[in-house]
Amino acid sequence: MKIALLTSGGDAPGMNAAIRAVVRTCVYYNIEAYGVRDGYKGLVEDNFRHLHSFDVGQMIDRGGTILGSARLDSFKNEEVVKKAIDNLRKRSIDGLVVIGGDGTFKGAMALEAQDFPTIGIPATIDNDINGTEYTIGFFSALDTSMEAIDKLRDTSFSHQRCTVVEVMGRDCGDLSIYSGISCGAEIVVTSETGYNETEILERIQKAKNQGKRHLIVVVAENITDVNQLAKKIQTNTGYDARATVLGYIQRGGSPSAFDRVLASKMGILAVELLKEGKHNLATVSQGLHVNSMSLSKVLYEKADKPNLYRYLEKLR
Repeated sequence: MKIALLTSGGDAPGMNAAIRAVVRTCVYYNIEAYGVRDGYKGLVEDNFRHLHSFDVGQMIDRGGTILGSARLDSFKNEEVVKKAIDNLRKRSIDGLVVIGGDGTFKGAMALEAQDFPTIGIPATIDNDINGTEYTIGFFSALDTSMEAIDKLRDTSFSHQRCTVVEVMGRDCGDLSIYSGISCGAEIVVTSETGYNETEILERIQKAKNQGKRHLIVVVAENITDVNQLAKKIQTNTGYDARATVLGYIQRGGSPSAFDRVLASKMGILAVELLKEGKHNLATVSQGLHVNSMSLSKVLYEKADKPNLYRYLEKLR
């Protein structure tokens, strides 16, 4: 049996741990493993590499992805997908493991639509994949955000400042709300809370009137211009205010222990599913266990997530 694997979309800490787990599980079951460079782009351009156990040594702690990643909008085209499948079949590859987010899973669905067996592993710092409690990379990015906000709070307190911090997460507020809880932020703004500028300014003014020395405001990306918000806070509340955009620093760095273990579990399960003849599935985390769920359910059903904002109200 032969299995190929690729990483696609935005990189996330723990992708290398997942690659390592897939390759070493293949070796355990005497399956040939092939890495595809630069995601679906490499799949179409026939850029494969035979992987052995020693190729993935000393990489469980490395951020990013050794296979590389790229976005390929043309993979929506049926002829492009067929070319990718031709490249897989000429090597007699029996199944493909794709590691990434929702765009990566849509590519997997396109392959499945043309009868090529595929398994998805959710790896994205955004934690925006349905069916899985956590995605690979989420907690590593959270650790990075927490460390940065902790440092910003030190200088915020020193200068009696209101600090506005923009956190990544695309359209999902999980990274922002978890950052807010772990760092004791006074205000968290995400797409789930909505953006009410008047209310935000009133809450900050109230804090100032009560003698609060400093504040941290965490804002999810794509909500508002945080630099403009900081200027309005300074103009209207009496606080000195600054904005910081954490940006891509959240994607890099060594994965956390949680992400290394999660990636290892999911990588093993992905190979075992293909070995058993199962496909059109994604690995998902449920509590401390990993399981599988259909790709269509993972992609197209809305995630039912707990309301974490109630914790902020009690901790403020």
